Amino acid sequence: MKTLTIIPARMGSTRLPGKPLADICGKPMIVHVAERAHAAKLGRTVVATDSIEVLQAVQAHGLEAVMTRSDHESGSDRIYEALQTLDPDGLVEAVINVQGDLPTIGAELIIKALAPLHDANVDIATLGVEITAESEKTNPNVVKIVGSPLAQENRLRALYFTRATAPWGEGPLYHHIGLYAYKRAALERFVSLGRSYLEQRESLEQLRALENGMRIDVELVSGQPLGVDTPADLDRAREMIAKAL
Repeated sequence: MKTLTIIPARMGSTRLPGKPLADICGKPMIVHVAERAHAAKLGRTVVATDSIEVLQAVQAHGLEAVMTRSDHESGSDRIYEALQTLDPDGLVEAVINVQGDLPTIGAELIIKALAPLHDANVDIATLGVEITAESEKTNPNVVKIVGSPLAQENRLRALYFTRATAPWGEGPLYHHIGLYAYKRAALERFVSLGRSYLEQRESLEQLRALENGMRIDVELVSGQPLGVDTPADLDRAREMIAKAL
């Protein structure tokens, strides 16, 4: 498939204002993410932003960025606008959406997110990792995947995503990693749909796809990238990247 990797980045974070430009070892966080996504070599890697400061910071490090509107409700809407700008002829078949607050993500995880899309029946692909910390099992900020194992090793068909502790009973629980790969037609359909009932109730955008009969498969991986949402997360990212230099 002809692919395009897009990283949505907006400056309006409430918990960590100016998050994309937060300095991590001499580079803005969004640049760390873009460099790691670029290393995955899944087509062009482009940051989609509503901020001229982010655009300039990305370009100053030799990477590609594009301006998008400031009124988007979600990253999916932003990447769809960017897709239309970057590929007006419709040649791209799949779009990888890498969150702009994952500065420690490995290129190998981004590559694995694309794997389920090789099944013709799959609309959207994403990642999951088994939960090992007991505290995460009951933490509503940790989104859990409820899914059925497939014949392919380390893969689930997603049936539901929830902030609750689920499913019930003996067996592993899986933490959803918010990185998506969309078939182009699936992304076009997804952004055309209104916000769904369960999406609004759980505050989880991916439920819109499931409620409308779209198929999401999950590639299970062993590593969990650090998502930066708070100043404490940012300090931890700085420590992790400093050790890797």
